[in-house]
Amino acid sequence: MKKFFNLLFSRMVMTALLVVIQIVFFIVQLIILKSYSVYINIGLTILSIVVGAYIISRDMNPSIKLAWIVPIMMFPLFGGLLYILYGHVVIPRKLKKNLLRIKEQEVYEDLYGVDSNSAEILVDDPPYRLMKYTEKYSKAPVYKGGVEKYYSMGDKVFPDLIHDLEHAKKYIFLEFFIINHGKVWDDILEVLVKKVAEGVEVRVIYDDVGSVFYVNKNYWKELEKMGIKCICFNQIFPFMATILNNRDHRKIAVIDGNIAYTGGFNLSDEYANITHPFGTWKDSGIRMEGGAAFRFTIMFLQMWNTSRFTEASYKRFIPEIKEHPHIGYLQPYYSNPLSVEHAGESIYLQVINDARNYIYVFTPYFITGSELMMAIKLAAKRGIDVRIVTPGIPDKKFIYRMTQSSYKELVEAGVRIYQYKPGFIHSKVILCDDSLASVGSINMDNRSFYHHFECGVLIYMSKVIADIKRDFLQTFDECDEIDVSWCNRRRSRMLVDAVLKLLSPLL
Repeated sequence: MKKFFNLLFSRMVMTALLVVIQIVFFIVQLIILKSYSVYINIGLTILSIVVGAYIISRDMNPSIKLAWIVPIMMFPLFGGLLYILYGHVVIPRKLKKNLLRIKEQEVYEDLYGVDSNSAEILVDDPPYRLMKYTEKYSKAPVYKGGVEKYYSMGDKVFPDLIHDLEHAKKYIFLEFFIINHGKVWDDILEVLVKKVAEGVEVRVIYDDVGSVFYVNKNYWKELEKMGIKCICFNQIFPFMATILNNRDHRKIAVIDGNIAYTGGFNLSDEYANITHPFGTWKDSGIRMEGGAAFRFTIMFLQMWNTSRFTEASYKRFIPEIKEHPHIGYLQPYYSNPLSVEHAGESIYLQVINDARNYIYVFTPYFITGSELMMAIKLAAKRGIDVRIVTPGIPDKKFIYRMTQSSYKELVEAGVRIYQYKPGFIHSKVILCDDSLASVGSINMDNRSFYHHFECGVLIYMSKVIADIKRDFLQTFDECDEIDVSWCNRRRSRMLVDAVLKLLSPLL
């Protein structure tokens, strides 16, 4: 039944329905409105020109502009509706207003009692420019590291997470795209209910679209009855398809402001490899302590205040400052659909452009605009060892086909592409030159870059860099490498791949 509903509400089905609407519209136009067809055509043509001009005038990726203009001009009704459903960033007015206001309140220097540590990074170091950019445009201070732990598989995260939840004294904040009934969520929920009884404040945010097939419509009310404060983010309603665009795709867990987790994992059994819908599910995560952990506390509270339309102060959540051995730096960051900077894409671009030796990437989807594609190819052409790991078993076959449509030009440019043989890779990690990495929720696709709320953490010269590299090297051994001969065997699909590449910026 779940697969049926997933198919029913998939973009492919929605797109097919819009094509049918287009055909029916023209049939009606020819048969019933024959005498008015000239005026209708003129009106739709004018509408297409106006919408096309609007898209051209927007500050957006040129490849995305082109990909939208083609269907809008070819199919005035179909193209326009498709843009309204999936292209235009429409956030409810009240939510948008509150998000902008919360953003203006950003103050971090005096919340944790320390200034940003970006000044300690040498100006000549490649990460310096990236961290200064992220600090300025993503309001992301740099914190001293030293107590981080990287998880190469999702099933390694949950025992530590549950242990930390069990030892919470003041508050627990959880923000995830998906909550799904099963052992993972049931075990966590049992701990949350216990902590509520002990007087610990527990708050949960889950995304309505992400969890729509896993929990009932009013599940947030059930959690509230248990004493857990809960928000179902950006609830969907019939005929409000634009809401599908702007989802809370972040993954955040905070315990007492001193410990935080982020990564690609959600609160569902497949992430712990308890169930195996697509073979072995490989995901990643990172645990932090100290200032970086409290930064995730602020990020959670900003989303909470935005969704509840409140202005609650962060100050009562400030933890006692604990001194830790200092090794490297951490910079938690976020991106949202309202920002013209598109922090996720910009950070990836700068990491790639600043690389001197190698770039390793885990991503479940590879559907990018022309800028990121060009940056990756140029890096490989200038001698950088660029390797990208994608799934061997896809969760979405159509999106997987679009990912594969980029392989040929990447491989011909010198990029090494790997497919993870054991199953599905859901990790979102980029590693550069034994010194810099990013772990978080951001996929290498346009929905993550432009349409969703996302988060991650930049890691510089931390001890976990070695763990991340070890994970990559071990994973390469579990993969099939794509070569030119593999790409050439797909020549019968070249026409389809060309169409998919044209449409890829829309997804």
